[in-house]
Amino acid sequence: MRINLDDVKVLRELDTIRALQDTEAYEEQFQAGLKLSDYFDVSNISAPIENILVLGTGGGSAASVNLIKSYLFDELQVPLQLNQGYTIPAFVNERTLVIVVSHSGNTEEVVSGYEAAIAKGAQVAVITAGGTVLDMARENGHAYLLVPGGMMPRIVLGYIFLPILAILTKLQLVSDKRAEVEETIALFRTWKQEYGPDSPIEQNEAKQIAVELDGLVPVVYGTLPYFDAPAWRWKNQLGENSKLMAFWNAIPSLHHDEAVGWDSPAALLKGFHFTLIRDCEDSEKTVKRVEISADILRERAGAVRVVHSRGESRLARLFSIVYLADFVSLYAALIRGVDPTPVEVINLFKQKMGQPLVTVQVK
Repeated sequence: MRINLDDVKVLRELDTIRALQDTEAYEEQFQAGLKLSDYFDVSNISAPIENILVLGTGGGSAASVNLIKSYLFDELQVPLQLNQGYTIPAFVNERTLVIVVSHSGNTEEVVSGYEAAIAKGAQVAVITAGGTVLDMARENGHAYLLVPGGMMPRIVLGYIFLPILAILTKLQLVSDKRAEVEETIALFRTWKQEYGPDSPIEQNEAKQIAVELDGLVPVVYGTLPYFDAPAWRWKNQLGENSKLMAFWNAIPSLHHDEAVGWDSPAALLKGFHFTLIRDCEDSEKTVKRVEISADILRERAGAVRVVHSRGESRLARLFSIVYLADFVSLYAALIRGVDPTPVEVINLFKQKMGQPLVTVQVK
């Protein structure tokens, strides 16, 4: 079943848990997240902080950390690492700031990593809507911020990204970014009008990309050092929202390995849709590499689209791509008559993880 993306009534009926509406409400969410972050008390975290480890998984927590790393690439002088597994690195000690991020508060990898961080005597700040990690924070006297629950973690970046940024700002590890945050919030209003469901296909880049990639395998290429994270986020949103296998990489690094795969059989490469991200801070050599990549791929792939970031500040430009990608991922599901909200495979994993492991002996 193929759906007309301009049939707004049908789109909203298919979208049973209002992912479209929540995405349209980024302006309000980020305003609330900014206000909430102002009250995040991290005064019990003491200097010096020699490194930062963020425990977080999935489309909200891990995406926010990667966006922070790209955003602050040339400013944050303390190493920051994302940790998505059950264990934590050997370097963690009392001079490490561990930021625990779990919207549900019950993410098992995060809980496990949090327990290990406590055992190592790390300093801790927690961002959550409740659950086990909230109980642990209270029990151990750790700084915590309680954020609103009841939403899909992948659509609550305002309640995750902004509190992480607030921690770094309050600890004077980065300069105040309020002006850039406020610019981004103001631009969400404009972008919503352009990418939202009420905007017709001929005027809506998000719908155009969704139509273009329908039936193809999406590949998203960002650029180093600032726009790799939006490409990663885009790929993940295509997985969770669109229920599509998707891939990502970053220029220039992909030109040393993955690009050789463009010599795949012609019939195979025609099954791929490539989106290449451009930004005004791309170096001259990076711009040339993006343009050459687009030219080569147009001759071989099913479709190629170059998208440009928008806004004055780097923060606004990063989120201009994130916001476009979020709408693309929703439309890529809805055009096939698929509800973007359910994540049945993830739920299946959680169900099976709660069952005893069955081993098969080979005779």
